[in-house]
Amino acid sequence: MNGKKVILITGSDLAEEALEMLSDYELVFAGRQATEAQLLALCQQHNPQAILVRYGKISAAIMDAAPALRVISKHGSGIDVIDQAAAAARNIAVCSAPGANAAAVAEHSWALILACAKSVLPLDKRLREGFWDKATHKSVELEGRTLGLVGLGAIGSRVARIGQAFGMKVVAFDPYARTLPPECDAVETLSALLEQADVISLHCPLTEQNRGMINKDMLALVKPGAILVNTARGGLIDEEALADALRNGPLRWAALDSFSVEPLSAPHPWQHLNNVIISPHVGGVSDVSYIKMGTTAARNLLKVLDDALQQEGVSP
Repeated sequence: MNGKKVILITGSDLAEEALEMLSDYELVFAGRQATEAQLLALCQQHNPQAILVRYGKISAAIMDAAPALRVISKHGSGIDVIDQAAAAARNIAVCSAPGANAAAVAEHSWALILACAKSVLPLDKRLREGFWDKATHKSVELEGRTLGLVGLGAIGSRVARIGQAFGMKVVAFDPYARTLPPECDAVETLSALLEQADVISLHCPLTEQNRGMINKDMLALVKPGAILVNTARGGLIDEEALADALRNGPLRWAALDSFSVEPLSAPHPWQHLNNVIISPHVGGVSDVSYIKMGTTAARNLLKVLDDALQQEGVSP
């Protein structure tokens, strides 16, 4: 050890720009898939002042293993992986980087929507197998269809504007939204959105109040042939109910970038459904957002640490 105070990073890498910002601290990388036991051991060994969260969950036990811990900073916007009540009880600040990956997630959402509507994967597979389906295939045309957004923050608003560019009617359910993008209509209930949307796209944080909100009863309200895309959090969806809706209707397609349990275990039912597209929770990571998330997470935790040091009248 070089005498510097420690920041624990629950990952194996960080943007160079973020590394430079944190150069006054000793950085300890936990690796891509560190377990709670491994994080506990690292906290006990290094007693970090900050944890920068890329992967995994931060529990109360991990916090207790680091008495010097002042701040937990998320490399992204989703802080559901941090026990926020435990952090508050221990006077540990929790920070996130909302908007840093908004463009990346919105683009990935549309990549998945279009892949579903235009049958990109099955057509590619069929053609590679020697079939020419020009005479029989008909894709879903989005113009004039209804795009239903659950959540209208930085990401959902971007998805809405792109939907309008495609000539879609855009409706949104978000009881916390203060403003709506132009030509976007609010609906007062999730049920109302599901009943009218041809494409449903989830863009809300995961809370105890909305966990499993896309369940069997809600899916029964969906229009026949609808498409469901989730680039938010896997816990928003009852995955067993979703699989049934894909096998037996009403859903035509689903595309998932996040799952209730990550990483996705194998074998898994999604691997055997032909009308679901899956990606490994990469929607928010692009060449640009990787830098934005890293530098924002670093800036957030440095502010908390600097403020604490000023109060104590000492230097890093």
